[in-house]
Amino acid sequence: MAISSTPARGDLFRPVNQGRISEVIVEQIRLLIRQGRLKPGDRLPPERDLCERFQVSRVTIREALRVLEAAGLIEIRVGARGGAFVTSPSSNHVGEGITDLLTMSSLSPAEVTEARMMIELGIIPLVCQRADEQDIADLRELCAQAQAALGDHDHELKLSLEFHMRLGRAAHNGAIELLLESLREPLLSSLARSHEEAPVGQVAVQEHLAMVEAIAAHDADKTTSVMTEHLRRTAARVGMAQMQQHLTARRS
Repeated sequence: MAISSTPARGDLFRPVNQGRISEVIVEQIRLLIRQGRLKPGDRLPPERDLCERFQVSRVTIREALRVLEAAGLIEIRVGARGGAFVTSPSSNHVGEGITDLLTMSSLSPAEVTEARMMIELGIIPLVCQRADEQDIADLRELCAQAQAALGDHDHELKLSLEFHMRLGRAAHNGAIELLLESLREPLLSSLARSHEEAPVGQVAVQEHLAMVEAIAAHDADKTTSVMTEHLRRTAARVGMAQMQQHLTARRS
């Protein structure tokens, strides 16, 4: 990342004197980044300058910078050309925040499965259109690993999860990838519940393989048909009778 000089905008930062001071500073800087007044690569003023502009202690400034760094909004570099630099938040940071929110919301397996139906069936046309040779090879490898892991409950679940995550990445759409990654932990819990109700390891592997071959043939209708049956069975195992009926009707 190219290093740019400190923005010549002395009025960007305002003194704070309310609430928990470091949090107010974090929100000021976060807002400036969202507004585009601070851009990736911009260097924040030195700590001493920030202390003067916000009229707070160096301890408070350092606390605010630590929070911003943990959020992936700035990067702290050391050395003669070091300092605090604005950076674009990675999908990992954003995804972790969404995942925490979803996990702590106590989503039910039925809710997660319903969301999967909307997302995974919806992305199939993109996957069939955009999947490349590496995507197909990776999906086939995951199927081979799942076949070898049959009978190992934990390994089966993790490989099933990774298959669906990897299939989502084959759409080559950053927003879809981020959305699916945010559902990783809730999805794993939903798969575990489904597996407890009625383990169908071999059937799932065969359905995954059928999806891969249909994707490789760019056959969206076939892929949709297999995925619909795949999710219909999951819906039945987590008690989604109404959605199961909807999917059965969709297939006919």
